[in-house]
Amino acid sequence: MIASIDYVESGLALCLVAAALACLFDRHLKRASGLFLLFALLMSLSWWQLGAPWLALAELVLGLALTGGSFFYALSAFPATTEKVPHYDRSLHRWSHSVVRALLALAWSVMIGGAIRFLLPDMAYSLTEHPLIIAAVIIVATAMGAFALHKHMLRRLMAFNVLGSGVFLLLAGMAGTIPGSQAFISVGLTIAWLGTLLGVLLIRQLVSLEGVLALESDSDAARHA
Repeated sequence: MIASIDYVESGLALCLVAAALACLFDRHLKRASGLFLLFALLMSLSWWQLGAPWLALAELVLGLALTGGSFFYALSAFPATTEKVPHYDRSLHRWSHSVVRALLALAWSVMIGGAIRFLLPDMAYSLTEHPLIIAAVIIVATAMGAFALHKHMLRRLMAFNVLGSGVFLLLAGMAGTIPGSQAFISVGLTIAWLGTLLGVLLIRQLVSLEGVLALESDSDAARHA
């Protein structure tokens, strides 16, 4: 019913999805990194909205400060230039490749939504009661599609982090935000950050050894460099 709609949470869910999409599909790497900071901030507000203040704090520290800072740390290794090339993903995709990835993401969204609806009918938060859980399904599906679509390693790493955030929201929808589930998700956030840090260090080393074009390993520019 319309009277049961939580307009604050619905607005937060819409903003979260919009920030995720903008972060995942903006080719300007520095701007995409800034959009990731916005996404992490909205994730923190989402945890607060779901009654998980400790997760909100963990998201601020691990997601916004450490993970977001890691992306800018990776960008600092790119050579300084007046052109946009080092901070811009020039990878080209065949339209058929993009369509297939979009269809796979849509199929995944339908499957995961169906699984939650029919296999877990007693989940702590129902899809209709919490728009953030619907947002999580969309974010997971889109991030999986973006991870498969992108060729640039930094954009793939960013998609990995957005995907993880969506998965953690789904876990909260299934188990609620009881202390046990909050501790489990906090551990997941920590592991995700450590994985991101490792990825960033590898990216910096690769740029140092082979240059920025090495980050587009299967692009035409990288093959002919």
